[in-house]
Amino acid sequence: MSPILYAHPFSSYCQKALIALYENETPFEFRMLSPEHPDILQEFEALWPVKKFPVLVDGDRTLLEATVIVEYVALAYPGPFRPIPQDPAAAIEVRILDRLFDNYISTPQQKVVLDAIRPEANRDPYGVAEARTMLERAYQWLDRHMQGREWAAGAAFSLADCAAAPSLFYADWTHPIDPALTHLSAYRARLLARPSFARAVDEARPYRKYFPLGAPDRD
Repeated sequence: MSPILYAHPFSSYCQKALIALYENETPFEFRMLSPEHPDILQEFEALWPVKKFPVLVDGDRTLLEATVIVEYVALAYPGPFRPIPQDPAAAIEVRILDRLFDNYISTPQQKVVLDAIRPEANRDPYGVAEARTMLERAYQWLDRHMQGREWAAGAAFSLADCAAAPSLFYADWTHPIDPALTHLSAYRARLLARPSFARAVDEARPYRKYFPLGAPDRD
């Protein structure tokens, strides 16, 4: 049986896992997490009561967290995509960048988005300002880092790029990347042109109306 992915196409972390599955050409069953499918939501909650997604089920194994899912797919279903280099030093760089995109791009980006969803009386302007400052600092560092690079960790598309693609995609909607940061902007454009991520973006288009800050038409 193929592995089962419990996910939603508009979620950045679900897109991170989907990119790896598409890159590796791994057959899988997609189970949509939405109110229209209460039976699937019940299955999902029974698997993981914390209710954070994506979750991958493969036989008697339940895999939590997108990074773990990406690494597991490469181990359990060897294919054309190698998310982690064989060289130990290169592998460490990929994992550092994976955490950077999750913690310093995706996390502050989601802080701003979640604040916009709250009732106005419960909003946290100080926390949002801190999140935007974090994004600016991360953008500046990444622009310098991407100078002379095609992908985040060098010449090969990796786990780091699976993390970068949805993180930068939504972050630029939430807190636009300064056009003067040409290396970072060009990297985001390359990610959008990558067939695996372009597919994930297209699959998520029907849900753009739910983005609380307004989704631009440019991507």
